[in-house]
Amino acid sequence: MGFFRIRLGHGRGNEKTKIDETARRQTNITVLKNQRDKIPPAPEEVILVNAQNCAKGRGEKQAVHVNGQLHRAFSIFLVDARGQLLLQRRSLAKYHSGGLWANACCGHPRPGEYTLTAAHRRLHEELGATATLTCGFQTRYRTQLPDGLVENEFVYVYFGPTPATFTPNPAEVSEVTSMTLADLRADLRHQPQRYAYWLRHYLKNHAADVKEIVASLVRSGR
Repeated sequence: MGFFRIRLGHGRGNEKTKIDETARRQTNITVLKNQRDKIPPAPEEVILVNAQNCAKGRGEKQAVHVNGQLHRAFSIFLVDARGQLLLQRRSLAKYHSGGLWANACCGHPRPGEYTLTAAHRRLHEELGATATLTCGFQTRYRTQLPDGLVENEFVYVYFGPTPATFTPNPAEVSEVTSMTLADLRADLRHQPQRYAYWLRHYLKNHAADVKEIVASLVRSGR
C-alpha cells in the first residue's frame, strides 16, 4: 500500500522542510513568470464592416490592411483655446505612415469595444492624455499607401479640447506641434507629402465641418 510520508514534529528538521518547500514554490513561481513573459501578445484585431458600417466580422489588423478590407476606425482632433490644432508626427516605428504629421490621434476599436471607448483608450496610449470627446462627423476613404498597405476605413471623427498637460509616448509619437486651421491648410497645399493621407482627406472633403466645429469649441471655451 503506497502512501505519502509527512514529517511532523519540531526542531531543525522541520524548519528545513519548510525552507525547502518555500524555495520550491518560489522557483515554480519564477518559472511560470518566465514562461508567461515569453508568450507573445495576442494579435490586435479590428472590426470588419459593410458599406453601411454594420459589423460583419473581425480580422487581424495587419492582415486587414494588407488585404484592404473595410473596417471601423476613429480619428481625433484636439483644439486649444486659440483655435490651434494639436498635431503629432508619427513614430518611424509605426507599421505605416511613420514620420508623417497627422491630427492628434487615430486608431481602431477592438471587437466588442465601443468606438468612443477606444478613442479614449488610444488618446491615453499615444499622448498620455484625457479629453472630453464629441463625434463631429463620419467619413469613409480608401487609399493605397506607399508601403503597399491599404487604408479602407469607415471613420468616426471626434473633437475635443487640448488638455493642459499630456505626455506623448515615444513608441507612438516622435514630436508634437500646434497650428491654426488656416496655417495647416496652407502648409498642406504646399507640402502635402508631409502629412498622413487621412488628415488630407478630412481637410479636403470635410473642411467646412472641421472649421465649424473648431470655431464652436473656441467659442464655448472648452
